[in-house]
Amino acid sequence: MARQERAVRTRRAVLEAAAAVFAEHGYTAATVADILRTAGVTKGALYFHFDSKESLARGVLEVQTDQVLPPRDIKLQEVVDLAMTVAHRLRDDPLLRAGARLSADPAGRRQYGSAWPLWVEVLSGVLGEAHRRGETLAHVIPAEVAELLVSSFNGVQLYSQLENGLSDVEHRVSVLLKHLLPSIASPAVLMRLDVAEDRGARVLAEVTQSEAQGQVPVSA
Repeated sequence: MARQERAVRTRRAVLEAAAAVFAEHGYTAATVADILRTAGVTKGALYFHFDSKESLARGVLEVQTDQVLPPRDIKLQEVVDLAMTVAHRLRDDPLLRAGARLSADPAGRRQYGSAWPLWVEVLSGVLGEAHRRGETLAHVIPAEVAELLVSSFNGVQLYSQLENGLSDVEHRVSVLLKHLLPSIASPAVLMRLDVAEDRGARVLAEVTQSEAQGQVPVSA
């Protein structure tokens, strides 16, 4: 058990190091030597878990949607919470920043893929349940809205990154949702949604408090 725990910690350390290097330099310029130095592990330890730089990029992308949030009575609020917590974490989480950069790399993504389909799948599921509950307008097609949200979010975060180093990304995502949700949500649901720019910070504080109390929130 102790060996398994060490292996899990080592794998996570390597992934986080790879994410930091990818986020700073991009996939093409990143080297395994850079990742080794950042992770502080041996080459053998790294290759035990990942056999190439390409597999490291895939590993970073695979954990992009590993986010556990509290369930809500309104499923569309869960959609908002996902968007706003990712926006909040983007500023300080190299895994998410690397995922955004890797997914938007036209050349690299042909080798290792993209996190965008994963996010579309997650959001399609939540939006589908919202639609079945009558929270959305009748014309809404969950998969189409999920793709719209993912593409719009990535455009907004890229703009924020290039213009202001992500310092205003939460504000910009909040503005996006305020303009987008009226075309998706039923009026009765729309007026109950919390899309404030500090929503992500408050939800993550709630998660931290729940974990401290030994409670495990249900994955959104």
